[in-house]
Amino acid sequence: MRNAFAEALYEAAKADDRIRVVVADISPAGSMEKFQAEYPERFINVGVAEQAMIGIAAGMALKGLRPFCYTIATFALYRPFEFIRNDLCYQNLPVIVVGMGAGVIYSTLGSTHHAQEDVAIASAIPNMQVLAPCDPAECREAVKYAALQSKGCLYLRIGKAGEPDLTQKADPFQFGCLRYLQTGIDVCIVAYGPIMKMARQIAERLETQLGKSVSVASCHTLKPLDRMGLQEVLQRHPWVIVLEEHSPHGGLAAQVKAIAWDIKAKCELEVLTLKDGFIHCYGSHSHLLAAHGLKLQ
Repeated sequence: MRNAFAEALYEAAKADDRIRVVVADISPAGSMEKFQAEYPERFINVGVAEQAMIGIAAGMALKGLRPFCYTIATFALYRPFEFIRNDLCYQNLPVIVVGMGAGVIYSTLGSTHHAQEDVAIASAIPNMQVLAPCDPAECREAVKYAALQSKGCLYLRIGKAGEPDLTQKADPFQFGCLRYLQTGIDVCIVAYGPIMKMARQIAERLETQLGKSVSVASCHTLKPLDRMGLQEVLQRHPWVIVLEEHSPHGGLAAQVKAIAWDIKAKCELEVLTLKDGFIHCYGSHSHLLAAHGLKLQ
């Protein structure tokens, strides 16, 4: 997904000379490196100075430019939080904050690098939009939208590497709308981000082992949330599963529970999230997910 992001941003930048890239202590690679080489005056690496990254981007946006701020998710959002809130969102500036390494993807680097509360934090800020694509193709669509949108600040939560393409047969991408990767009648699995791979695996097991007809939906836009689309999911399927690589507080699972309560949904609703805790476990991404209770039985 990281490479898909860089490629899509490079293509968008070729078509729009307002686009700027501001990174914090992260080495450009692939198309990002190509962008830096071809447009050196439009690329800034501020080093370990994430607050400066946001402040510089705010100044650029006030001058009519379209900056993308890019680094590891925990450092893109947590460290410069006050600057994002006051410099970007308070002024409603069209700056894209890109957090790479969603959830616990940076498994071996410990909780300092785990973005397990970022959706809740970003969604809580007025004027902030939140996008979390599930595969490289959806990431490209998200970047296209982000590069052209003028509604204000946007947090783009992306994976890292190795995510499979899952949306070849999905509904067309539309910001703010739930997107079905497949449709069924018995169960609906709603997810976003790289953990969508597990959602598809769960769907396959439900189909082959229990004979269920399964819908899988990507909730790529987490703010503004497609409440009507989620309401339709809850009303149409007898069993709904929300799978989320995020804390149980303030993310998609909590919001779906609230919608279900509001509409008095009669479906069985099951939510699967990260634990509310820092897991002291060393290993791969799948090892960390398993330690949080997210694994195929």
